[in-house]
Amino acid sequence: MRDDSWLSWRLNQIWQLYFNDIARKNKIVIKFGREALYRFGSIRLNYSDKSTLIRINGRFKNPKYPQEILDHTIAHELVHYAQGFSSPNPRMHRYPHRGGVIDKELAQRGLKDLVFFYKKWVKDYLDTL
Repeated sequence: MRDDSWLSWRLNQIWQLYFNDIARKNKIVIKFGREALYRFGSIRLNYSDKSTLIRINGRFKNPKYPQEILDHTIAHELVHYAQGFSSPNPRMHRYPHRGGVIDKELAQRGLKDLVFFYKKWVKDYLDTL
């Protein structure tokens, strides 16, 4: 069953395999949020305790959604963290998505197949809405 504990485990697995060069400078919490049609994940810095909160679409608790989509969403949010958005790391860009920086970094980290899977899946997913 996919729950917040499973998400934490997945985050740690992805971090260890693909983001081990990025230091965890603060506490990172990941959990399922509310169900949404279009927003798959988000990352926020909690200014009161300086922790980072990653929320994943609550729909993704359902195993009908491929694990690759969850992995892509987690990795996407970790790229934001690494690039200084909602984290103590220095910002590497002015805007978090401009110029395809997310997909470029995911590809550099060996996650190019995940990007291709995601793009194909999203196209099919949007057709079902």
